[in-house]
Amino acid sequence: MTYSTTTISDCLGKVNEDWFLPSIQRPYVWDTTQIIRLFDSLLKGLPISTFLLWNMSRQTASSWDSYRFIENFKQGDTHNIRVDLSNREATYILDGQQRLTSLLIGFYGSYTVKAKFARKGNLNAWTQKNLYLDLMKSPDEAADDDLDSDIVVTYGLDFFERDQRITPEKFWFRVSRLKGVITREAFERLHHEVMGAMPAGTTIQDRRNIEANLERLWDVYCNQPIISYFTEENQSLDRVLNIFIRANDAGTKLSKSDLLMTMATAKWQGLNAKDEVFGFVDHINSGLRHKNKINKDFVLKSCLVLENLEVAYKVDNFTNANLELIEDAWPSIKRTLLRVFEFVNSFGIDKDTLTSTNALMPIAYYMHRLDADFRGSTGEECDARQQMMRWLLGALINGAFSGTSDRAIAGCRAVIKEHLRTSKSFPRLALIGELGRQNRISTFTSDNVERLLEIEYGDKRSFLALSLLYDTGSYDASSTQIDHIIPQASIDTKLLQRRGIPYDRITAIQDASQRLGNLQLLLSRENNEKRDTPFSHWIETRDENFLSRHSLPADRSLWNVESLPEFVFAREKLIAAKIKNSSPAPK
Repeated sequence: MTYSTTTISDCLGKVNEDWFLPSIQRPYVWDTTQIIRLFDSLLKGLPISTFLLWNMSRQTASSWDSYRFIENFKQGDTHNIRVDLSNREATYILDGQQRLTSLLIGFYGSYTVKAKFARKGNLNAWTQKNLYLDLMKSPDEAADDDLDSDIVVTYGLDFFERDQRITPEKFWFRVSRLKGVITREAFERLHHEVMGAMPAGTTIQDRRNIEANLERLWDVYCNQPIISYFTEENQSLDRVLNIFIRANDAGTKLSKSDLLMTMATAKWQGLNAKDEVFGFVDHINSGLRHKNKINKDFVLKSCLVLENLEVAYKVDNFTNANLELIEDAWPSIKRTLLRVFEFVNSFGIDKDTLTSTNALMPIAYYMHRLDADFRGSTGEECDARQQMMRWLLGALINGAFSGTSDRAIAGCRAVIKEHLRTSKSFPRLALIGELGRQNRISTFTSDNVERLLEIEYGDKRSFLALSLLYDTGSYDASSTQIDHIIPQASIDTKLLQRRGIPYDRITAIQDASQRLGNLQLLLSRENNEKRDTPFSHWIETRDENFLSRHSLPADRSLWNVESLPEFVFAREKLIAAKIKNSSPAPK
């Protein structure tokens, strides 16, 4: 490898012209604070580490998927634009993408951010900002509160939506105005414009600061050989991949999934692993009827599980042979995982209620081996569907896959594989037994039913716990909501005080109102109809099986807010009995 230096202006002139990103690179992840720290370091003359480049021959460049650097970045965007480098030589950046993209954003482009708590789909929630330098601020005048930070930023740097009004205290200069200013003559023209914009009454010291900061910024951009880089000329993929992993395993380390995506992208021949996995994750999270929340780690680990490979999620298990096997199986892996999420989503389990994605692995393996979606109406499919759902609810509520769960997943996979030798049914009892031998609970006994009853409104598990009360195949859970049986409007403190209820009793009523015993699942339409109607009135409009279907006490004297603690106690006894009766003993 050869060592070289160059200026930032020369470097940025090559970006997206001669310098590109390989598909093995992870997305750009820096925030505006990191960009500001980088520019502060540059202005102070501090080194920003060496870059690593790879010069590719025409043949090598044609065999890779290549991407452009992002000049105008949008917060949360994980995708670079692909570029065709067929029949031309090019240079890849193996190490330095985050820094180089940050320089591009600061000197040439913009950073678009979303307002806090605003929805991504709202166009008005997004603001495009540019980097600015306060030319009046002396870097020697650090504020006292700045000194509490490990990395002190003393230059006046910030991001703004538009050019700021120049005042006697602040002179915000948009850094991107330097783009193309690469000669002394061009700089003198810019200098003249800037000095002419100074407000009346500018002090001599402020004038000196403005000139010094502007000169320093241009010098950093155009004159100083700040960019140091090594260039690799060897065309061996294995050598370059090894260099890439080693280079990115220092400082801010690549995550395990980043390294695995690197290997998969480099080794897959017929598909682009990066595009395939990222696109599939986006589809599962945003493209289905329900929103989900998975990442590439889940997808890559699922590949190991579904293809009967070593379950442990580590680089050593993604050998060339295994990667080839996964690429061949990728269409069926995608099909299976899509079926799994469509299945659990149909029961209302999504990003808001799925407490463990690892708990999906046994169901995914079962579906994968049978290549079935279990949407049919045969007795066998309906039974398998109900058994899968009952087992999953028990596993999620009890946290059966919490902590390090590789052994649990491997054990469940072995149970299913053996069971399918003689039967196509879902082995719920055998899975409960296997997890029990590992001291992991996925069913309900007297002890953990009591813990289940302590779940309150707002807990992710409340929907899961209530789902146990119903025939999982008899209702459309995708349109179901959690309803307070005794309405929340009736437990208002002042309202209860006017009824002459003592303070201690009011507290007991309000505490009981949030417990599982005061919650039920209703279709959205029913919940809207019920609203704040007293339960004793609303229940008269329901069918004769409503009480038993929702495990509600038949004692009418409990159907009022004053008796809410007793109502909850009575209902919790019914819930406990129903769940224990439907919970099988493990094999």
